[in-house]
Amino acid sequence: MKRYLGQKKILRIYIDTLDKYNGEPLFEEILKEVKKEGLAGATVFKAVAGIGAFSEVHSFKVWALAQELPLVIEIIDDKEKIDNFIEHIDHMMDNGLMTLTDTEVINYKHKNFNKQEEQ
Repeated sequence: MKRYLGQKKILRIYIDTLDKYNGEPLFEEILKEVKKEGLAGATVFKAVAGIGAFSEVHSFKVWALAQELPLVIEIIDDKEKIDNFIEHIDHMMDNGLMTLTDTEVINYKHKNFNKQEEQ
């Protein structure tokens, strides 16, 4: 869809698997807010290891019941929508890091959207 093309922003939210909001996994609650706010979409990446703000190594351990692994949530949309979303979810995060970078979307394909454009 052409409305998704052009200059956009990438919001990256760095948290971990044990972060919670209202007793639920924080990443799931953020995804619910992405949908509710009508953003283009989001992807959650789970890392195998990372070093957090306190210089502690978080990595996968076979014997551990609860895994504290790094997560990155990546959201791409217009600057205005991203800026509003940052303000909207800021209160949800006790720990974490957010970054914002410029990007250019050069191609976006989705078979259902492309069929609608042809009609």
